[in-house]
Amino acid sequence: MKNIEKIYTENVETVRKYLFCLTHNDDIAEELTQETFYRAIRKINSFKNNSKISTWLCQIAKNLWFDELKKNRKIKNISEEEMLLIKSKDKVEDAVILRDNKLQLFKNMQKLDRDMKEVVQLRIIGELTFKEIGDVLGKTENWARVVFYRAKIKLKEVDCDEGE
Repeated sequence: MKNIEKIYTENVETVRKYLFCLTHNDDIAEELTQETFYRAIRKINSFKNNSKISTWLCQIAKNLWFDELKKNRKIKNISEEEMLLIKSKDKVEDAVILRDNKLQLFKNMQKLDRDMKEVVQLRIIGELTFKEIGDVLGKTENWARVVFYRAKIKLKEVDCDEGE
């Protein structure tokens, strides 16, 4: 049960914000957020762990919103154009998840040693080649590649440790 509480506390804001972007209504977003977690708890065994839990939860939320649209008689005859507009809001989900992933990456980077952190920042933020990173830090291109590779492994370990 504690794992479900953790999933809820770590993801409730992401799901609520995503639903607010879809609905533009705080009350509906809040109601659908609660329903999302209710359904997620009921179907937790169907989560395949091949995506982030937040992605799975946002997919449930989106499906609930579509169901709500279909049930609501006022918008039962929703046009194709309006449905396409709603579906384009899936990009909002991706943006929210990407932002959360970046935030988690930067938090995890704080656990790297100085060299690893510098190489990762220069590679990801600075978009430098390994040769350029080596030049900036007074090292070889190969050194930069090895340090970046080791940093990626460490970041995956840190992410897995926090995911448990």
